[in-house]
Amino acid sequence: MLDFIIKRLLQVILVVFLALTAVFFLIRLSGDPTALFLPPDAPREQIEEYRELLGFNRPLQDQYADFMVNAVQGDFGESLRSQEDALQLVIDRLPATFQLAIAALILSLVIAIPLGVLSAYKRNSFFDRIGVGLTVLGQAVPNFWLGLILIFFFAAQLKLLPTGGGGTLVHLILPTITLATYSIARFTRFTRSSMLDILRKDYIRTAKASGVPTFPLVARFALKNSLIPIITLIALDLGTLLGGAVITEVVFAWPGIGRLLMQSLMNRDFPIVLAAVFIIALIYAIINFIADILYAYVNPQIRVK
Repeated sequence: MLDFIIKRLLQVILVVFLALTAVFFLIRLSGDPTALFLPPDAPREQIEEYRELLGFNRPLQDQYADFMVNAVQGDFGESLRSQEDALQLVIDRLPATFQLAIAALILSLVIAIPLGVLSAYKRNSFFDRIGVGLTVLGQAVPNFWLGLILIFFFAAQLKLLPTGGGGTLVHLILPTITLATYSIARFTRFTRSSMLDILRKDYIRTAKASGVPTFPLVARFALKNSLIPIITLIALDLGTLLGGAVITEVVFAWPGIGRLLMQSLMNRDFPIVLAAVFIIALIYAIINFIADILYAYVNPQIRVK
């Protein structure tokens, strides 16, 4: 088990390292940010002095080496625009992103698990066909489009909810629905598939033939055993929600990491972009790491892979 944990931990480090490396070189393709922080008529000498001050006049490989050395120590530099610590700015936005992701996860589970169970129990019925259709639709609709539609109807037309922003539970409703839609469809499909597999087992047929009532049969025997793979999916989906919250936060002006990341990309504020990617990649990798460890604990055969 210890070897398995060490192997997965090394994978976490590798994932974060590769994510930072890829983003470091990709954002450099967007161009030199110095022109955005100086007046349009700034003389060439002033631009060169500013580039030297920020270190952008040095060879790219030297900039990368210095960045990695500092990143290992938790130093991502200061924001080019606000002159504040980049990592601290990202960490300050982390609670808002977690709030949105966890709210979306809870909503997904509350809707998807009962819907998946009923769809499996009433297989090939009209209810099942409707559920499968909604599942396909939920996975096909882009988040940004759904968010704009919800804003149009519930904020612009009906004026029931705010168009964006944060701070109250009311502001959380539309972003949560938008972010949760894909997960609801995914969980429903997975729950239905898992339940169908369990309902075919001999002990379920035996219990049904013995006269066990429908609710205890489904809730106590079938659902309980089908939740094991679903729990693994929940851990993985939380990381997906955190990463997928970027677009939703932009659409609804939600004050989380995603919106900060997009603003920093537009402003070419490289330190904040890299700090945000580090936090997102680290959280995603750690969640997957914990899921792998728990799954290996439940199923020892996984440890040899």
